[in-house]
Amino acid sequence: MPPAPTPALDDYRLAFELAPVGLALSRHRVIVDCNEALCQMFGTTRAELVGQSFRVLYPSAAEFERIGERIAPILNACGTYADERLMRRVGGPQAGQLFWCHVMGRALDRADPHAAGIWSFEDLSASRPVQPGLTAREREVAALLLKGCTAKQAARQLGISPRTVEVHRARLMRKVGARSTVELVQRLLTGQPG
Repeated sequence: MPPAPTPALDDYRLAFELAPVGLALSRHRVIVDCNEALCQMFGTTRAELVGQSFRVLYPSAAEFERIGERIAPILNACGTYADERLMRRVGGPQAGQLFWCHVMGRALDRADPHAAGIWSFEDLSASRPVQPGLTAREREVAALLLKGCTAKQAARQLGISPRTVEVHRARLMRKVGARSTVELVQRLLTGQPG
């Protein structure tokens, strides 16, 4: 049998462009290219995103730095990373709005995880509304609670003590009027305050 034909570069470009999720190529946490789905999700254009740091998509510079520090060793160890986090819309009528996003990435070189990578972004806002008034750390703790992490597991991932996670969880519970962690998770998922 003759070998299968090699797909043309245009075929890969078309797949990148028409993917049903946002895609971005990165070098040192700077957007090198992105598809239309990513632009629509963040309310901007390719011209406005290419050459920008991913920082523009985060709620704060501190969250951008902390997440970058947290994912580097994971990318270094296994080459891939995934989480759910709050991101920020860049432009359009929803500019500045926070929304839950499922983010997955692959480092092209595990030894230098931020050197180059490919990232996918899936907007979860239709099924997971954002609770207003949460601090950056509370948002990080909330994201890990939604994944089912214990205080000890969340503390390990965030590089803080389990007691600090418990303090943030207690504040979250007060803010949303939850009496238990189960109720807190339910209210975070539905966006329903107490």
